[in-house]
Amino acid sequence: MQGDYLFYVKVGWLITTLFLIIFGTSYTYNRTWLRNGIWFNLFFYSFWLALALTILSTDNNAIIYPVGFLFLFVVFCIGLAFSLQAILLLWNAALVWRRESHSLANSLTLYLGIGILLLPFFTSLIRNHLPVFWADLFTTFPALCILYAIFWFYNYLTVLVLYQLYWPRHNKDFIIVLGAGLMNGDQVTPLLAQRINKGIQFYQRQSQKTDHAPKMIFSGGQGGDETIPEGEAMRQYAVAHGVAVNDALAETTSKTTYQNMQFSKKIIDDSPIKKPKTIFVTNNYHTFRAAIFARSVGLKAAGIGSKTAGFFLPNAVMREYIAIVMRQRKLHLIMVVLMFVFSLLLVILSLHSDWIANWIQAVRQFLDNL
Repeated sequence: MQGDYLFYVKVGWLITTLFLIIFGTSYTYNRTWLRNGIWFNLFFYSFWLALALTILSTDNNAIIYPVGFLFLFVVFCIGLAFSLQAILLLWNAALVWRRESHSLANSLTLYLGIGILLLPFFTSLIRNHLPVFWADLFTTFPALCILYAIFWFYNYLTVLVLYQLYWPRHNKDFIIVLGAGLMNGDQVTPLLAQRINKGIQFYQRQSQKTDHAPKMIFSGGQGGDETIPEGEAMRQYAVAHGVAVNDALAETTSKTTYQNMQFSKKIIDDSPIKKPKTIFVTNNYHTFRAAIFARSVGLKAAGIGSKTAGFFLPNAVMREYIAIVMRQRKLHLIMVVLMFVFSLLLVILSLHSDWIANWIQAVRQFLDNL
């Protein structure tokens, strides 16, 4: 038995190392690949499995029992959070509604929480009022779609967290600060101020360390309810908070994050600096998708994120996830169609298991006659 454990331990650590190498290579090449999340999770869980096998191989109860109880406690906490997810979502929705506008974008946790609470009732209703075939189909297919969405949401959370692990060197030539809506037509909102302050903080630290002050590009056009462009309002705020006038540039044309990157890149390209080093600043929940846009316009820039109020994060992260999904909607639509076909086949086979038995019997007879 001990020899078997040692064999599995070696295999476990070999697989873990392989996944780590694949993840490291992929992440180093392109930090905006969603597949990085898959490789990291394969490494992460294989690591804990290999560690568990290693602990079991010691056959030392003084180590095995405490670690086992700790593992059960962690599993219990995860299970408790999962079972209370609807309540937690509705609690977050109540906080958001007290502090923010009652828009669709700020109501995602509310709708999701209500949906989770109503799901068992809908399932029961389908089971009790539809024929068995349709009841099985209309419960199996949505279940597969939910699992698919959860898988990609968890993967997205992984890459979003991984993207935050970035500490740029203070050798930048440009800092792009992405805009957001203004308050009262011309005032920087608290959320936007967090972005600007994060950029100013980097600007001041680099200036003190290297005597090379980067140029700050404040990117944002003028909305229909705004009296001045966001970029100009941001520039004025930054100058009032210690950024030199000559170091503060306003990009006032963009309307989207893609255009933020596109038009800011044009300003950088028009500068006399060869091979400029650039970073961008936005809120932490937005860094990953913004990095995708930066790469798509050919801008070599990684992002740093400013902190976001905890109550605001769930809705913001869900919005970002939906936006990421919509970028690959054709792929996901194909997967939904395939899941429907698979659900259909699964239901047919489960209701007609005799078909499988007959098919297996026919194959056996065919092989016996050869």
